[in-house]
Amino acid sequence: MNKALFLDRDGVINIEKDYLYKIEDFEFVDGIFNLCKYYQKLGFIIVVVTNQSGIVRDYYTEKDFDILTSWMLKEFSSKGVNIKKVYYCPHHPEISGECSCRKPNPGMLLQASKELNIDLSNSVIIGDKERDILAGINAGLTTTFLYDETNSIKVSKASKIVSKLEDIYCVNT
Repeated sequence: MNKALFLDRDGVINIEKDYLYKIEDFEFVDGIFNLCKYYQKLGFIIVVVTNQSGIVRDYYTEKDFDILTSWMLKEFSSKGVNIKKVYYCPHHPEISGECSCRKPNPGMLLQASKELNIDLSNSVIIGDKERDILAGINAGLTTTFLYDETNSIKVSKASKIVSKLEDIYCVNT
């Protein structure tokens, strides 16, 4: 079975901007490429799991999301990082009703586990919101990192709160 590094997109891969869908607005978070290379060397596959309620809100289309995602994957590839797959939830409970894929629900991680033969108990998730951490815990992950660049979050169910992605390198996984 594979072990995976699950990454939230907005706030972990790119700087958080409300309902981001344009390439020209996309800025990578410092350290994301090195973090991914580090985990790849440890034998992890890399999977993105992202809530994208901007789709159901009609702020952008699935095609817009696909265009940005394709560009992002090429950028990772050009840096020697292979993102195995991107899973996204286009729903929002107040608009489209409840779903199993919107974090903190574990649906995207469970789907990835089935499709990519992932051992969730030996996988890791990095998110910037508590719902990312809860999705990981709800899927059976035991190693969870909450990335808080502003160092303002003091309480989390995460294994560790970090203010720099580099702080994760030193953790023995």
